[in-house]
Amino acid sequence: MESLDFILGGIMKPYLQRVADVKKITSNMVSNNLISHEKEIQNDHIAFRTLKYNNLGIKSLEKIFLYFGYSKKDFFDFKSKKLNAYWYSPPSKKYPRIFISELRIRELSALNYNTIKKYLSKVTHDPVEDLDLSNLNEVVSFFQKPLWKLPTYKDYKKLLKESEYSAWVIYNRYYLNHYTMSIHMLNKKNNLEEFNSFLEGIGIKLNSSGGKIKESKDGLLRQSSTISKLIPATFSCGTKANIPGSYVEFAERLILPQFKNIPKSKITSTHRRDGFEAGNADKIFESTYTSQTRKKL
Repeated sequence: MESLDFILGGIMKPYLQRVADVKKITSNMVSNNLISHEKEIQNDHIAFRTLKYNNLGIKSLEKIFLYFGYSKKDFFDFKSKKLNAYWYSPPSKKYPRIFISELRIRELSALNYNTIKKYLSKVTHDPVEDLDLSNLNEVVSFFQKPLWKLPTYKDYKKLLKESEYSAWVIYNRYYLNHYTMSIHMLNKKNNLEEFNSFLEGIGIKLNSSGGKIKESKDGLLRQSSTISKLIPATFSCGTKANIPGSYVEFAERLILPQFKNIPKSKITSTHRRDGFEAGNADKIFESTYTSQTRKKL
């Protein structure tokens, strides 16, 4: 699956350049002997945000990952945020899961629906259909490709008031929203209580929406995330402002009850909680929300 290695590497490269917290966290993990090299970190999943519209959204973006062997799994409905989402299982355990969400823009106010439509209506057919998926460079460049023009600052602010998710996507488009470190794979500080303390000890801000640790109903999937740093943005009207970029997530997947007596040395990813939890994800979304980004450490 060298092609998938190339694509995921190409998606991660601009993300790593953009999210300074990743380097800060990994370098401190090395200096504190949590790992000996950053390559030891297992990527649990990566996530994308999209807008549900005629030729866009999940049904478009998922085609890329399905082509490269991913399998579509559970559906999630985030009612208050007006979002749909699916997760996708990788063709091999060495690759991360994929999580794709989309905003149901028709559920927004008429004003904001029309604001988004003004930008997206220029996309007259599914852009993924234009891709030669065997051309790996073309696939990678697609994730940084401007499918619609940059918004004005006025439109951005208008969207921000009703749906912070919509404001994030209208400016950031298909930039990787976040990547996730598998904490249970570490030899030390391999639970979120200890790892979060480590993060805060090196000056990392954590998303506190729903608590710093978000836990599934079965208690087997535990997640936390950084708060998105503000990045410089230039809008189509020429206005410059700092807006939320991307962030880092941390996942602890516990061993399933039926495998609790298996020796630790024999435990693999198949013995741990898989999938996602709507309650956790609902709060993780808020890592880019102003209620979090405006907080002081």
